Amino acid sequence: MKFAICNETFQDWPLERGFQFAAECGYEGVEIAPFTVAPYVTQISQTTRHEIRKQADQAGLEIIGLHWLLAKTEGFHLTSPDPEIRRRTADYLAELSRFCADLGGHILVFGSPKQRDLLEGVSLEKGMDYAAEVFSRVAPVLEDHEVVLAIEPLAPAETNFLCTAAEATELIERIGSPQVRLHLDCKAMSSEKIPIPQLIRQYHPLLAHFHANDPNRQGPGFGQLDFIPIFEALGQVGYQGWVSVEVFDYSPGVERLAQESLQYMLSCLEKIAHG
Repeated sequence: MKFAICNETFQDWPLERGFQFAAECGYEGVEIAPFTVAPYVTQISQTTRHEIRKQADQAGLEIIGLHWLLAKTEGFHLTSPDPEIRRRTADYLAELSRFCADLGGHILVFGSPKQRDLLEGVSLEKGMDYAAEVFSRVAPVLEDHEVVLAIEPLAPAETNFLCTAAEATELIERIGSPQVRLHLDCKAMSSEKIPIPQLIRQYHPLLAHFHANDPNRQGPGFGQLDFIPIFEALGQVGYQGWVSVEVFDYSPGVERLAQESLQYMLSCLEKIAHG
């Protein structure tokens, strides 16, 4: 497996500085939150896209994709009963896939809890219909750009739609596109009744991407979650994709979070290797 870090971890640092520090820590990849570049992806020029990719290349990092896709935007909603809003949402996701490809990435992580919440009067069944419609509309663009949209189950504290790997899988199978797959996140999985290693083993055929963090919203190793069984499960199912550090509580400090999260994960792999 390969290790990456989400770029908003570096908060108000210039992108180039964040890339350089991530590489110094030992990360091989970086995951971009579009709002750290511009409020809307349509505002990001080709010149800026080229420069971001060049800065990552110069740091020796691969840009693996995007997450926080709809953060800080307005007018988009996955499960809106308004067909025009759903159409705009699909069109914007298509623009994000183009941006992702321009940066050399291949993954769009769809979390965006508030832009997927079931609104009053929208049933779970109807929400599934609306979400399948939006993602199916985007699928041809994803295929054209060799980008996978990975649907992220999130905890009930964050959203009321797609709160389990089982629900996300049901939606993915309904869409039936190889470009729409599953993303798993440790903090989110901690809210499920099924243990994380079991979830990995059960749903790995659809698994496209993985976020490493602790239920306390900090990095791996900063809380009580033991990553040895998690990495053992990923190894057993033959996962060879990216493990990307995503944190929400920056109180330990940017440098510590970046450095010690990777050090902890590498120590877990070393312990597994030596039995």
